[in-house]
Amino acid sequence: MAWTELVGALLSAWGVWLTARRRPWCWPVGLLAVSAYAWVFVGAKLYSDALLQAAFGALIVYGWVRWLRHLDTDGRVQIARLPARQAAFHLLAGVVGALALGYAMHRWTDAALPWLDAALTAFSLVAQWWQGRRHTAAWWLWIAVDVLYVGEYLYKDLLVTALLYAGFVVLAAIGLRDWRRAGRSHAADVPSAG
Repeated sequence: MAWTELVGALLSAWGVWLTARRRPWCWPVGLLAVSAYAWVFVGAKLYSDALLQAAFGALIVYGWVRWLRHLDTDGRVQIARLPARQAAFHLLAGVVGALALGYAMHRWTDAALPWLDAALTAFSLVAQWWQGRRHTAAWWLWIAVDVLYVGEYLYKDLLVTALLYAGFVVLAAIGLRDWRRAGRSHAADVPSAG
């Protein structure tokens, strides 16, 4: 199982790096990563985490299809603006999902951190949705979620995983910087309507 976990971690880091670089290969690499982690979580009898990997898998397929329709001439995905109303609606859906999942985990399981884990799960799904829709705001959300994951994993003495998520924070900061640049560059290339 340790090899599968290591492979999953390496694939995850590679997938995030490719995403930061706006390369569509991030999606098949991500699909391999969530498949590896699903196997790890089933083996560890962490069935909710395994189901989360399945949800990520579905969002990865969705993002891959969307990205392939919106590539620049250099093969990198074009950045899309996230309207404030959509962002607010998606964040509200994250709050509702976090509360519902947190309640279920608190009420019916022996989860160690049911509310925090539920919130991180819900907002990870929002961030993944935004990533598939090519929104720079996904990186802000990933940074926030990953910082909290680092704390959660340190608290649970999962030091290797905490280190991995600290690396994700760095990769998300790089992705934010690069996607903001690309978004500004794209906006400068688009002729004004006036």
